[in-house]
Amino acid sequence: MKKIITTVLAAMLTISLSAQEKKGIQLPAWINNVKLSGYGMVQYQGMDKENAHENSFNLRLVRLALEGRIQQDWFWKAQMQINGNTYDPDKSKTDIRLVDLFAEWQKYKFFMVKAGQFKRPFTFENPMHPITQGFMSYSQPISKLAGFSDRTGEHGSNGRDLGLQIQGDFLKNKAGRELLHYQIGVFNGEGINQKDKDNKKDIIGGIWVMPVKGMRIGAFGWTGTRYMNNESVRKNRYAISADYQQNDWTFRAEYVHNQGFAANKDKGDKADGWYALCIAPVIKQKMHVKARYDCYRDQKTWDSSKTFYEIGADYLFNKNVQINVEYARVNDRTLAGKHNYNLVDVELDFRF
Repeated sequence: MKKIITTVLAAMLTISLSAQEKKGIQLPAWINNVKLSGYGMVQYQGMDKENAHENSFNLRLVRLALEGRIQQDWFWKAQMQINGNTYDPDKSKTDIRLVDLFAEWQKYKFFMVKAGQFKRPFTFENPMHPITQGFMSYSQPISKLAGFSDRTGEHGSNGRDLGLQIQGDFLKNKAGRELLHYQIGVFNGEGINQKDKDNKKDIIGGIWVMPVKGMRIGAFGWTGTRYMNNESVRKNRYAISADYQQNDWTFRAEYVHNQGFAANKDKGDKADGWYALCIAPVIKQKMHVKARYDCYRDQKTWDSSKTFYEIGADYLFNKNVQINVEYARVNDRTLAGKHNYNLVDVELDFRF
């Protein structure tokens, strides 16, 4: 039925546009600025965890996006995700979700206003594109404490929420480069495609300095609630971040701290995590080697820690197609048996 409806709507739109052209009706100018884009991430992953060996092909992400401008000052974007639902225990289910739908007033670079559904302004890594982020997944602190597979039990939201945000860059140096960035927003606190369930909003913001070209040093804060088990549970988080990207080199490190109960209150109200990574060019803009140390403590104790020691490489066939290979030695102290296991990940990523 969905296919039939989609086909009919597409045919109607085509006929309508054709009729308008024949009648000499001029379409709005902004339609000419609409851009269709997308990307896919095809993954193979295998691991030898004790009593839980796995190896499987997977569609990590498939996305389609429309974006454009209405006049010069307004930018808008709508993005759909279509793939296996990695947040559902039954991973065979197909997940089709609207991940982005927002408009942003961009007349002034020092004061821009965004409204709709978009990335939460928390940490450097969360807003990054999944391909240019550089590794087989976002780091654990980001995944657990920024709204992917969040510790609170919030449904998988890819780091996004519904709300309103202001942001901007200012304080130019002699070379014309801004030295300071700020961003702050108010959000429902329930994740994507959800109304506010307790009428209490999350406040999330960050500020960073850019002392030299390619470098950012920042701090982020997040205070709000999560409605679960018929009550509003307080959550407070902060992050300290630094990154440097220049001449095809990337260095990035972040620490994230959480105070607020998990979906399972037996886990307590504290958690934290950190990561540090380096991506180095072998052939500039063509091939890289990389390494990441990624640790998350679900109860802010070493007994609740899970750590990835990762090495890998990528090769770009062109600007739109690349292959990535990674090996990780994993130490998971929450496992009842053997804590250490090996993981291999291979991905083919493409854009269009």
